Amino acid sequence: MRTAPTILHLDMDAFYASAEQAAKPSLRGKAVVVGGLGPRGVVATASYEARKFGVHSAMPMGQARRLAPHAAYLVPRFRLYREISEQVMELLGALSPLVEPLSLDEAFVDLEAGEAAWDAASAEAVGWRLRADIRRVTGLTGSVGLAASKMLAKIGSEEAKPDGLVLIRPGTERALLGPRSVRILPGVGPATADHLRRAGIQTVEEIAGAGEDELVRLLGKAHGSHLYEMALARDERPVVAERDSKSVSVEDTYDVDIHDRVRVRMEVRRLAGRCVERLRAAERSGRTVVLKVRRYDFSTLTRSETLRGPTDDPGVVREAAARLLEGVDTTGGVRLLGVGVSGLADFTQEDLFAQFAAAEEAAAEELEGDAGSVESVEAAEPEPTPVERKWLAGHDVRHAEFGAGWVQGSGLGRVTVRFETPYAEVPGRVRTFRVDDPELEPAEPLPLVEGAEEAQVGSSSAPATLPNVTSGD
Repeated sequence: MRTAPTILHLDMDAFYASAEQAAKPSLRGKAVVVGGLGPRGVVATASYEARKFGVHSAMPMGQARRLAPHAAYLVPRFRLYREISEQVMELLGALSPLVEPLSLDEAFVDLEAGEAAWDAASAEAVGWRLRADIRRVTGLTGSVGLAASKMLAKIGSEEAKPDGLVLIRPGTERALLGPRSVRILPGVGPATADHLRRAGIQTVEEIAGAGEDELVRLLGKAHGSHLYEMALARDERPVVAERDSKSVSVEDTYDVDIHDRVRVRMEVRRLAGRCVERLRAAERSGRTVVLKVRRYDFSTLTRSETLRGPTDDPGVVREAAARLLEGVDTTGGVRLLGVGVSGLADFTQEDLFAQFAAAEEAAAEELEGDAGSVESVEAAEPEPTPVERKWLAGHDVRHAEFGAGWVQGSGLGRVTVRFETPYAEVPGRVRTFRVDDPELEPAEPLPLVEGAEEAQVGSSSAPATLPNVTSGD
């Protein structure tokens, strides 16, 4: 393991919810929940104000509404989040060629590889400057952890939340981890923690003291050995720059094992949607859908289905994942679910197959029945039915008279809009329109920082005096 804390972990604070608060002056300082608003929706991100009520990510939206009935509930705007993520990743790329994104809002950076830092002081200066640059360019805050390993850097960023920086000096890792709960180690959820507690192990120091053989006996070879290495602060994993992936996947580990089969189906459907979002962001399609299920006893099952051709259709991926789930027994509980797509390509064949099938069906119908005269065919064509526009809560709109705003809600043929921009200092005016108002149109998200596209990377400077360890409030 390296001798300087030159691995940086950045985690944006409550990313989706913070972006919505920055974009909407009327929501700043208030509880905001972002996720699916339907009967099977789940929370994607909750603001820190909403977390005080017990709302957290992956929670069913119905439960969130019961806990925080007065919060603002919004549909995600992934285009905006991707744009902000690209700005953040550009800042990280200016620090080092070795940037390992974990998601839209989280990444590891090897500062040593980019010669941006070589000791504790220089690494800390980079961390302070990065946080200032992120706020200047995006208007949002991120928490930074600095350490000699990826595991410790990630623990540092968690300790720094929200909007802080924690540097863990090499040689102090064991002292830092020792008295902490076993839950601080990655991969230790409630089930593992309870299993260890029954064996008299509740702290990281007690894990190290138990020895590898005892942990293997309790948890199995792979999990026990891995946990013992983490307790000793041993992590030699390098920061790996993003490569041309052979697959795209997403997965979630749950704090409490899921036993409800309906909830499992709901989670698989949500993960499939997130997987397609990443697939489309990479401008790829895939031929094979993969389902990953880790059960209560840590046994992991994978199932796959190969389609007729590459696709990036969320409906197709969801249906394939649902079929795969039907062949998996989840009655004992599920601690992790994942959905992936492999066999990637730069094109999509699904539409070609659909067109071919439609053409065959039309030809068959024509052969079976009397085509009749041209006049009779034309007479049989139905009148086009107007499609009612759907206005999603939180999404951007523009009105010909009142300008830019966002949807607060809709129903009963009406849509309520608050007219405000990210640059306003006070909340905007609320107005209600018919859902088919011709002067109201969907709009693209506005940048969170006015003139941010002109900002130059690395123009800010670190404070003259830096504390050894700083954490967020």
